[in-house]
Amino acid sequence: MNPHSQAPISPQALISNLWQYRRLIMQMARREVAGRYKGSVMGLLWSFLTPLFMLAVYTFVFSVVFKARWTASPDEGKGDFAVLLFAGMIVHGLFAEVLNRAPGLILANVNYVKKVVFPLEILPVISMCTALFHSGVSLLVLLCAIIVVNGEFHATMLLVPLVVLPFIIFVQGLAWVLASLGVYLRDVGQTIGIITMVMLFMSPVFFPVSSLPVEMRPLMEANPLTFIIEQVREVLIWGHLPDWMGLGRYLLMALLTAWLGYAWFQRTRKGFADVL
Repeated sequence: MNPHSQAPISPQALISNLWQYRRLIMQMARREVAGRYKGSVMGLLWSFLTPLFMLAVYTFVFSVVFKARWTASPDEGKGDFAVLLFAGMIVHGLFAEVLNRAPGLILANVNYVKKVVFPLEILPVISMCTALFHSGVSLLVLLCAIIVVNGEFHATMLLVPLVVLPFIIFVQGLAWVLASLGVYLRDVGQTIGIITMVMLFMSPVFFPVSSLPVEMRPLMEANPLTFIIEQVREVLIWGHLPDWMGLGRYLLMALLTAWLGYAWFQRTRKGFADVL
């Protein structure tokens, strides 16, 4: 716990730390979620009303105003485009919320660096748990909308956690890297905000990959959000089984990214106190 000592970086140390501090992570995540709505009249109800309102806006704008369609099928209803759009927005929203907050996590908790002995590596994990709470509420709203629009419940919806798990691990690895870089390079916070905005329009959130020219599809498929967005739609909306082989490859890449991100954070953390 000495900030100037060499912290362990092995995968075993990563798992051990997360397990050892699991109660602290959950406690601080609950406090952060509650603190976000503290003082408001409706409190946590806002976490449900916000995605509900956004889904209603998407449905009106894209289905009524723009009359947008995802496919050329005449069976596609007015709410289908909004549901497909919202599924992509949830995945991107989790990505953006975690990464946009990551560069400022250590800067916002300087007292944990200088004054007390604290496992700094759990701060990005706490941020992830908070983002997962809001994404989970948005997913609940989306499930209700899918049942209303399609009039049916696909059993494959139960596979959503398995589909999203590799993505969570991948984003967590990036969060550790950005949390460390944000201490040494203050411009990272502004830069990552631009990148996450670009990723919104460079991912199949507003359009299917099939709408792109064939020569541009490999570039889109190289985007780490593309595969997960498409797989979420497969199991949630279309009732198809996920691409297990693809998820396996994604999981291996995510585990490597998480370990490298954790190792980077642990190796660079000893300089936090000097910089801050």
